[in-house]
Amino acid sequence: MTKPLGPKERQIMDFLSERVFDPILQSPSASAELKQGVRYTIMRLEERDARAMVHYYWSAIIGTEKSVGFAARMRAQGFGRFEEALEEFRIRFDDAFLKRSI
Repeated sequence: MTKPLGPKERQIMDFLSERVFDPILQSPSASAELKQGVRYTIMRLEERDARAMVHYYWSAIIGTEKSVGFAARMRAQGFGRFEEALEEFRIRFDDAFLKRSI
């Protein structure tokens, strides 16, 4: 069982859920593979603090062989990816956000 998310972590997860994860998880047309990958990504993010979540996001944008392929499958199935949320993510979850006490 994972520990409850702190306020910063919850803000990041709420943003990503709304912009990326929920449209896939709630879609009857999304493949089982895509849904499984999203659930895995959520699990991995929830293991991290806010700073590590932001780092994970940027690592996914830069791309590993696995993340590039997964992003391509998301796009092929008509879903938004981390890349489509990039500008808003950069503004909302910058260094000032990470340093701010909530």
